[in-house]
Amino acid sequence: MKIEKVVIRNFKVFREVEIKDLSSLCVFLGANGSGKTTLFDVFGFLSDSLRENIKTAISKRGGINEVRSRNSKGPIEFIIKFRNPDMNGEKQPLVTYELSIDVKEGTTIPVIKKEILKYRRGQTGKPFNFLDFKEGEGSAITNEEEFEFEKQNFQVKRETQKLDSPDILAIKGLGQFKKFKAINSFRRLLENWYVSSFQIQSAQAISDTGISEHLSTTGNNLAQYTKFIFENYPEEFKKILDKLRQRIPGIHSVKAEETSDGRIVLQFKDGSFKDPFISRYVSDGTIKMFAYLMLLNDPKPHPLLCVEEPENYLHPELLFELAEEFRDYAKRGGQVFVSTHSPDFVNALNAEEIFWLKKLDGYSSITRASDDRMVKALVDAGDKPGALWLQGYFTGSSPKSK
Repeated sequence: MKIEKVVIRNFKVFREVEIKDLSSLCVFLGANGSGKTTLFDVFGFLSDSLRENIKTAISKRGGINEVRSRNSKGPIEFIIKFRNPDMNGEKQPLVTYELSIDVKEGTTIPVIKKEILKYRRGQTGKPFNFLDFKEGEGSAITNEEEFEFEKQNFQVKRETQKLDSPDILAIKGLGQFKKFKAINSFRRLLENWYVSSFQIQSAQAISDTGISEHLSTTGNNLAQYTKFIFENYPEEFKKILDKLRQRIPGIHSVKAEETSDGRIVLQFKDGSFKDPFISRYVSDGTIKMFAYLMLLNDPKPHPLLCVEEPENYLHPELLFELAEEFRDYAKRGGQVFVSTHSPDFVNALNAEEIFWLKKLDGYSSITRASDDRMVKALVDAGDKPGALWLQGYFTGSSPKSK
């Protein structure tokens, strides 16, 4: 599943932003306060809205006046265009999801003014709204398979629904049913987005026993997750250890041992010493590299992985290989969004993978590096993009920019 275009209106620093032709790996640069974290929070906001409701998602961010762009009176709007290989075989139609949020007149109570999910049959066919809701009422197409296989004389069959509240996403309920195929696919995309908030101290902690099939966003279940991968995917775990040995000199093995009191301890064996070190005594860089290798070699990749500043605690020489790990992850089916302040990491990228954010008069814009003719020409000629960034070619993204 791959996102190709995102439109954001009136969400915090993004009053009117469009990002299109998104690649499998997208890296966002920008000065502090330019909106990189806010961009990732778009996906966090939508995930919160799905798990709870719009009212809760907005409340968590300080209320409507903090979420809506300053000096803006219009609705908060999101448009996401994506392709899902599970739909329609190899044709993979471009699916569009639109969400518009405002408040009830005279109040600060948020409601969903519009929620639409649509795609067209073929390249020139008419787009159909498979889901079309306003303020808690609307309909969804129930005979989607007939539409997908281009059945002759296709007649739309709709099911009218009324939600419990106008601040609930329609995809939350309808997306649970396989007959609503497009809706179901987008719900799964939202549910499985991964926005990392990795913390070294959490990853070093001793975990309670249990099953963890994925690494948590903070990394606090790293020991449990290691044990799960070791026991259920031994070949994948061996590959992870081989990569770790190549990048961290001296590491011989990693084990997740269960203690007598029912907890799991992560142990690292240095080939120079007889006894292993438990994770709390291992360097921060070693823990972070191991956690990234575990995350990026997950047998079931997240459809979208968002990582902020992956370079922290890592030696600059490891960043090129980390960029390759992100690319490999995307090739296995998980699109990756990264924000960074590291020129060394940027040097491992091509112009199509780089976007920069610039804040002007309180609002941020986003530009793709390959859309800047000079930047693209210089990168194509062999210049390192990280060096160009430091020289100020990426407007507004470097303290040395003019």
